[in-house]
Amino acid sequence: MDRRDFLRGSAAVGALAVAAKPTLAWADADPFVRLDGMAQADLVRRGEVSSLELVDAAISRIEKLNPKINAVVHTRYDKARALASSGDIPDGPFTGVPYLIKDLSELEGEPLTFGSKLFAGNVADRDNGGVARAKEAGLVILGKTNTPEFGLLGTTESELLGAAHNPWDLARHTGGSSGGAGAAVASGMVPFAHASDGGGSIRIPASICGLVGLKPSRSRMFTEGDDEMPGDIGVRLAVSRSVRDTAQILNVSERKGAGAVYEPTGFVTGPNSKRLKIGYSTLNYAGNDASPEVKAALDATAKLCADLGHEIVETKPFLDAEAFLENFMGIWASSPAFLVDNAWLIGLSQFRWTNAEEGLEPWTRGLAEWFEKKEAANPGVVERSVAYFDQVVREYDAYFETLDVELTPVLRTPPILLGEQAPGVPFDQLFERVLDYVSYTPQHNVAGTPAISLPLFTSPEGLPIGSQFATKRGGESTLLELAYELEAALPWGARWAPTSAVNL
Repeated sequence: MDRRDFLRGSAAVGALAVAAKPTLAWADADPFVRLDGMAQADLVRRGEVSSLELVDAAISRIEKLNPKINAVVHTRYDKARALASSGDIPDGPFTGVPYLIKDLSELEGEPLTFGSKLFAGNVADRDNGGVARAKEAGLVILGKTNTPEFGLLGTTESELLGAAHNPWDLARHTGGSSGGAGAAVASGMVPFAHASDGGGSIRIPASICGLVGLKPSRSRMFTEGDDEMPGDIGVRLAVSRSVRDTAQILNVSERKGAGAVYEPTGFVTGPNSKRLKIGYSTLNYAGNDASPEVKAALDATAKLCADLGHEIVETKPFLDAEAFLENFMGIWASSPAFLVDNAWLIGLSQFRWTNAEEGLEPWTRGLAEWFEKKEAANPGVVERSVAYFDQVVREYDAYFETLDVELTPVLRTPPILLGEQAPGVPFDQLFERVLDYVSYTPQHNVAGTPAISLPLFTSPEGLPIGSQFATKRGGESTLLELAYELEAALPWGARWAPTSAVNL
């Protein structure tokens, strides 16, 4: 029996079992749901299944799961099916595999709302660089995923698109700003999904949803046609269930040839025998420790690394917390200030009359007000922040001269309940909550260093808690090699959320 016969047989047996035993999981009739993207692409490459079979299976999962989760906010099924059945899919490592794009990125001809009422009628007129590379890799795009307004919060609960619910506990959030992507992958809708990270927005949903989430180095990725933000803190990649999927996505998305800033990683295929010196701390940039649940999970990660022969050394935060927050927020809040000032013009460009009060959420308007007060008191906020970022780059360059890798939490606590950091929470209260909760990830956006969240351990309640590993700029290979080793030592591939395709 070849693999095609096996898959068809599995589907037939699953269908009969469902008829005989109504309590059997619906997903037993779906032979693809437990496969990562590389495995699905291999089936297509061998001619054992068609891309259309993969696409139809993914669409069925989305249709069954999304009413509970709200991960996918726009679909393009007809276009996906047409491409999947056309024979015109580009030949790449992921030819025929279904994929989703975050609604902060341009996908030509499709809505681009940025999670904001201000852009509710906006349609992209081009593909951005990351989407173009995804298409070249052979991915078949089914739709777009949920995101907070402009990606400005670490939770996905926008007024326009609604809250994304965590497949591990529907009362909890999915993280942000790639929360829709995280929920889609954790629930098994697709094997991996497009994501982006300006302050933790790949690593946070990966941690909260039990996934692999790599933030590449600044300037690593292909960005042709993309708009750069002040301070250049944002980067795009994906969230996935397997290290090899993430490694291959990096391979197809990074700059190569004359445009490469770093030596390309290529496709990292497995661990390295080199033992690493790993600096470990659970203190955040303000010197506050993680919650007991997070600390226990990270202690277990450190022990696992030590058991594998790596050297664990205690480290402490070295950035000045007040200076870091002042300058990071100076960049983070500069875009909201621009949006508030130009809300009416943005509305007119879409043939709508609106203003900041109607079109933007309280959190976005609050950030704009924070920025304007800082600018009025001492003009040149952005310029000073950019100069400070250069200082942080130098400090982290020196730091990683003494260490191979750093291990920290991703977040201070396990996943929070929906509503705790929603955009309508009073600004001062929300500001304090966000800066406390998201206090381990933005340092690496400022420093330009790569960092990855791995789903090694959970809280006593069974909620995912990511472990963040970071290294020097351009050092993605080191992180991926270590990730392969940890994945083999403590496999997470068979661990599925309660609200997922395998448990329907």
